[in-house]
Formats: sequence, structure tokens, C-alpha cells
Amino acid sequence: MYKLLIRPILFLFDPEKVHHFTFSFLKFVNKLPFVSTIIKNNFTVEHPKLERKLFGLTFKNPVGLGAGFDKNAMLFDELSNFGFGFIEIGTVTPKAQEGNPKKRLFRLIEDQGIINRMGFNNDGVEIIVNRLKNRNKNIIIGGNIGKNTLSITDEYTNDYLKCFKALHPYVDYFVLNVSCPNVGSMAKLQDKDYLIELITAVQSENKKLSRKSQSRPILLKIAPDLNTVQLDEIIEIVKTTNIDGVIASNTSINRENLKTSKKRLNVIKNGGLSGKPIADRSTKVIQYLADKSNKSFPIIGIGGIHSPQDALDKIDAGADLVQIFTGFIYEGPKLVKKINTAILEKL
Repeated sequence: MYKLLIRPILFLFDPEKVHHFTFSFLKFVNKLPFVSTIIKNNFTVEHPKLERKLFGLTFKNPVGLGAGFDKNAMLFDELSNFGFGFIEIGTVTPKAQEGNPKKRLFRLIEDQGIINRMGFNNDGVEIIVNRLKNRNKNIIIGGNIGKNTLSITDEYTNDYLKCFKALHPYVDYFVLNVSCPNVGSMAKLQDKDYLIELITAVQSENKKLSRKSQSRPILLKIAPDLNTVQLDEIIEIVKTTNIDGVIASNTSINRENLKTSKKRLNVIKNGGLSGKPIADRSTKVIQYLADKSNKSFPIIGIGGIHSPQDALDKIDAGADLVQIFTGFIYEGPKLVKKINTAILEKL
């Protein structure tokens, strides 16, 4: 029903407007009697074999929703009804920011992809914390954090620390987003020495805060466009800092082998590519990290998961958990159930 009827109608309208409309609709219908229960019963798969213990956390299943979908922590309870094992909010920055000028979100329907240059648009950490204070504790929530676009290089670390300290009591794990291509001035965040400095600073703060509450796992989100030398550096960074894991991968700036015309791509211009076109690329990054490190650290796989087989490919490559985003938009909410069912059948 989704792909035959709902998606064609939604795809007639501007992607960003559709996103806001969908959020308002889900917020409304979930307030109606029995709707939440009906959605849960139709989309959730529960089985002990789906549970994953990672970072000191117990995930009820290995399928999560990637950052960027519910960046402002507006709908995590309602989205959890679709059977996700965890939901990642953000990217959250210290100050609220509008992001890049619109139009900034584009569908590549022929490629089953999306190009976005949102630019970390979010309500700021203070407002987002207030939304998390009365959260449902039955769903694991990750906090994806970043820097404000206008912050100068000397302020980068402090931006991450501000978000980390504010969100620490309210999320279950953290992701340092150092690989988004849409916010400018990211060169420093790609530097190995600075990454070690940043991770060390956040880990130090984690130890201080853990005196009041439990410490939080910290992960690093990397790009799918890294070469083998850069991936070797990521492995070395993980080893040096003992960070808890890696998310592979973010959106891509690569435009190779797309069905979408060059004319259309020239109109869209810059932005991060997600969806089917980066599926193989992200899987290869996972495979390289897992093989080269002898699977010495956990990996969350994301990028182009549009089917159960796509998810299984990433798990076979070395991912411990997976996240969906663009596939959720193209394939619909049944995708979560289909993936979990396929994982159970394989087991």
C-alpha cells in the first residue's frame, strides 16, 4: 500500500515539506485511542534472538533509525512504534540554527537516493534536552552531536562538549559527527591529530559526568568516501583513543554511476548523497574496517539499506547493528519488520 499509493502522492510535493507534514500527521494519529497499539502490533517483531548487547546496552533488535530523520527529538516515541531497536536524534548543535538556504533536499527517484545539504538545521541543544526529559525509557536513543556552522576552529571542541554535557543524562549513547559534507569548514574534523584530541576531550568529560550517572558509549561517524589510507587512520584512532565504535557511513559527495541526468545534478549542485547509490560503498567500508582491525571494535552500518538483503550484507561484512534512513522513505515503515524477520530466519 505504501509504495503503490502513499509514496506516489507524497513524492508529488517538496521533500522537506512532506517531512514536516508526515511528522505532524504521525504526532496527531498517535494521540488517537488504540492507534499506537495497532501500529506496534503491525510493525514490531519481538524475539530474544534479535537482542544485541553492545556498549553495555541491550538493543531489543539490531535495526535503528539513523540521525537526521528526527533531528529535533520531536517524534522518537511515535517512531519507536514502527519496531526500531534504537533511534538516533540530531545532529544537535549548541545553538539553534536554520541550516542552509532552501531548497536543500532533493529526491533522485531513478537512483532511489536523496541529496541533502540541510546544514545541521536544528532547534539547539537546550530545547532538544527539554523534549527528552520525559522520554520513553523503553527505546534506546542516541545523541548525534556536532558544531555550529559559524563556530571558528578554536571553538569546535567546546561545541561538542556543550552538547555532550547537556545531553548526557538523557541519551544512551553519543555519536561524534565529523563527516557531514553540508556544514562547511570541516577540514579540521578530518585531521587525525585533531580527532584524537576531540575524542580524548569528550572521553574526559564522560568520566567526570559518570560520577553522577552512568558513562555513555561514544562512537565516531565517518564518511563513505575515505580511501584505504584514511580508513587505516580511523582504525589507528580507535585503537589509540579506545573509542567505543564507528558508524559507517555518512552521506557521500561522490556522484559516480548515477542514473539521474547530469543536467539534473547540475541544478541540484552540492550536498550529501544517501540511499541505494552508496549501498556498496558503505558496505565496503564496513568490510575493510572489520577485516583490517580483526573486528576489534563494534560497527553500526548505514547507507543504502532498502531491503532485508541490504541489511544482511552489512551484517555479513561486519556490522553489529544497522540503521536505515533513505530506505525508510522509499520502502516505507514495513522495512523494519522485514529486516528483523530476515535476520530471525537466517539465525
